[in-house]
Amino acid sequence: KDQNMHSDLEEGIRRLVLCSGKVVYYELDEERKKNNGSDVAICRVEQLCPFPYDLVQRELKRYPSAEVVWCQEEPMNMGAYSYIAPRLFTAMKSVDRGSIDDIKYVGRPPSAATATGFLMVHVKEQTELVHKALQPEPIQFP
Repeated sequence: KDQNMHSDLEEGIRRLVLCSGKVVYYELDEERKKNNGSDVAICRVEQLCPFPYDLVQRELKRYPSAEVVWCQEEPMNMGAYSYIAPRLFTAMKSVDRGSIDDIKYVGRPPSAATATGFLMVHVKEQTELVHKALQPEPIQFP
């Protein structure tokens, strides 16, 4: 469940960002507060297996018109995205929420290495993915 001070404003939410892990969650939350992003809900999905269908469905119902985004700091082929996407689609289907193409991905692109090896590049990538997850424009994926 989104724990921000705006979590009761279901009607005004334009984007539901789902993520796992405390680093990306707290960076997203900090940036949202800094930019007064009251139209973005952030939901941490900490239990990945078994997938918490009931809890995710509840959040999808709370924000019926919100764009659904999975955000992770790992490269696309190394984080939870490939596991989460089909399960998230199943949860969306059960509440009549679009197709698998309606799940937007925000994170690093597929990579052969888990990290760039350069701190400045890592910080730049991390900043970009946080900004992209919260940007006012719809997310273009891929």
